[in-house]
Amino acid sequence: MNFQQLRSVREAVRCGFNLTEVANVLHTSQPGVSRQIRELEEELGIELFVRAGKRLTGLTEPGSHVLPIVERLLMESINLKRAGQEFVAQQVGVLSIAATHSQARYAMPMAVQEFRAHFPNVKLHLHQGSPEQIAQMLMSGEVDIGIASEALTAYPQLVALPCYRWTHSVIVPPGHPLLDAPLTLESLAQHPLITYDTGFTGRSRIDEAFSQRGLVPHIVLAAMDADVIKTYVDLGMGVGIVAGIAYDAERDTTLRAIDAGRLFGINLTRLAVRRGNYLRKYVYAFIESFAPTVTRAVVEQALGDDAKASHYEI
Repeated sequence: MNFQQLRSVREAVRCGFNLTEVANVLHTSQPGVSRQIRELEEELGIELFVRAGKRLTGLTEPGSHVLPIVERLLMESINLKRAGQEFVAQQVGVLSIAATHSQARYAMPMAVQEFRAHFPNVKLHLHQGSPEQIAQMLMSGEVDIGIASEALTAYPQLVALPCYRWTHSVIVPPGHPLLDAPLTLESLAQHPLITYDTGFTGRSRIDEAFSQRGLVPHIVLAAMDADVIKTYVDLGMGVGIVAGIAYDAERDTTLRAIDAGRLFGINLTRLAVRRGNYLRKYVYAFIESFAPTVTRAVVEQALGDDAKASHYEI
């Protein structure tokens, strides 16, 4: 039994038992159609059609019972193809992610590497910007995922989910006096500081901590990424305050780090998606690679009815 035999039976009924028309529909010959029908009848052990000589004139009683089964089998074959096409579509496409420099440079590489191993046919587009720019890219549909530590929760059009916690570190050259005593806001305020620009990587917490103590820090340089900050600390321009993940003792051999979590508190990196956006399988896969606790179920629960209504997926 094969699908061509089933199609021949179905089209024979649809074409009013005219085998010439069936042959045209199936792009084959009339004898070929007759052979397919006869072979199926022989396999089933019943006659499906009433015949007048070589012509078909109608369905037999067994044929009337079999026809709905034939229709269902052919419909399921279409569904099977669609399921396969849907699965292939989930493996091919474009994933666009917007992130701040710190996230793209220090937090995302392992997730990107794992994602590429599992979805080699998905093109990955990485955009960088401020948290506000990331939010705008999400809301305009330019990107699928946004990752930042600030601002993403301020937009009701977005669902921003917590990914991981982190603290700041103070970066100084070896032998710096801040290494010799417990770190305090007062001692930091006595030095020129180099840290993130306003709105980046927990800068609001840094400003708030100094303000609550009535201190005005002397910030001589503000930058959008930790590599720039570390470069100018290395040049002796001041003391750096960066995200803890941005310091690597093996790589940053000319610098030393002091944990400043006690001074500036715990920060939270969030991953955001736009409400109502279609999220394909590989989008969920990347999210789980970046933040294993943010599973598909968690995302769909946060999206609520939006996730249920936005797409069908096997």
